[in-house]
Amino acid sequence: MSHTADLYPSRQQEEPQIIERQDPTLYNQNFNNAPLSEAQLKQYERDGYILLPDLFSQAEVKRFLAEMGQMEKDPDLLASETAITEPNGNALRSVFQIHHNNELYASVAADPRIADIARFILDDQVYIHQSRLNFKPGFSGKEFYWHSDFETWHVEDGMPRMRALSASILLTDNTEFNGPLMVMPGSHREYIACVGETPEDYYLESLKAQTLGTPDAASLQQFQQRYGLRSSAAKAGSVLLFDCNLMHGSNSNITASPRSNLFFVYNALSNQVVEPFGGGKPRPEFLASRERITPVVSPAPQRKVG
Repeated sequence: MSHTADLYPSRQQEEPQIIERQDPTLYNQNFNNAPLSEAQLKQYERDGYILLPDLFSQAEVKRFLAEMGQMEKDPDLLASETAITEPNGNALRSVFQIHHNNELYASVAADPRIADIARFILDDQVYIHQSRLNFKPGFSGKEFYWHSDFETWHVEDGMPRMRALSASILLTDNTEFNGPLMVMPGSHREYIACVGETPEDYYLESLKAQTLGTPDAASLQQFQQRYGLRSSAAKAGSVLLFDCNLMHGSNSNITASPRSNLFFVYNALSNQVVEPFGGGKPRPEFLASRERITPVVSPAPQRKVG
C-alpha cells in the first residue's frame, strides 16, 4: 500500500459515503495575465467545468478527424491493447495513449490554448496522466455511466489529490441527441466513496462498461437534487474543461451521427501517482502514466481566451 495518506478512501467500506473535498479547485488565484478571464475562472471554480466554444477552427478539426479515420484503418493499432471496442461488437469505443503514439495529437495536448489553462488552474507544471480518443459511433456507441474520474484514478492508479483536470475537444457536433456529456455542476465539491472490492485486472472489463467505482443510486439521486443536470452539447472545435472530481456521464448514441471527442487528462507534476489506494496492482501504463512522466511543453506565444 501507499505511504501517502488516503484522504478519499473508496471501495473499502460496506456503505457508500459522501466525503467533503479536501483540495482547492482553482489553485491559482492571481488573475493577472491569466489565460481566461476572472469571470470564467470563477465559473470553473464554482461549477467544476467550463465550456469554451469554437476554440479550434473547423480546418483544425478536419485534420483531427482525418487522422482519426486513418487510425480506424490501422490493423496494428486495432490489435493493440490501447484500442478498446464496444461491449457488444467490434466498433471502436476508445483508443488510449494517443499523446505518445500520435504526433498530431501530441501537439494538440501541448497547444497553449488548453495547456496554459491547465497549468494556471492547477498552478503547476503538468503532464498527461491519460489520453484517449472516444468514438461513440452512430447507432452502437454505448453510454458512459455516472462517475467521478478521480475515484478510479485514486483507487486504481494511485493519484493522491484532486489536482488534475480533463480537456475534451469536440471533433464532431455534440448535440442533445447523440450522447453528449452530462454534468452535475458543483458536484466536484463532494466525493462519493463507492462500495465493492476491485477485482484484479478490472480495467479489462471497466473500459467497455464500468460497474465498480460507480456511485449508488441513492447517492446519485441526492447529487442530482442538490446540483441538477446540465448538458455540454456544443459544436465541433469547442473544448470542455472539467475538474477531475466532477460527476459526469453520457447516454448511448442511437442516432446516425457519431460523437467523437479527443480527451487529455492534465495532472499536476507535484501530484504524480503513487501505489494504488485500493491496494491492487497499478493499471497499465497506457491508462495511467507512471513511468513516462514528461512535463507538457507548449510553444510560445501564449494566447488569451475570453
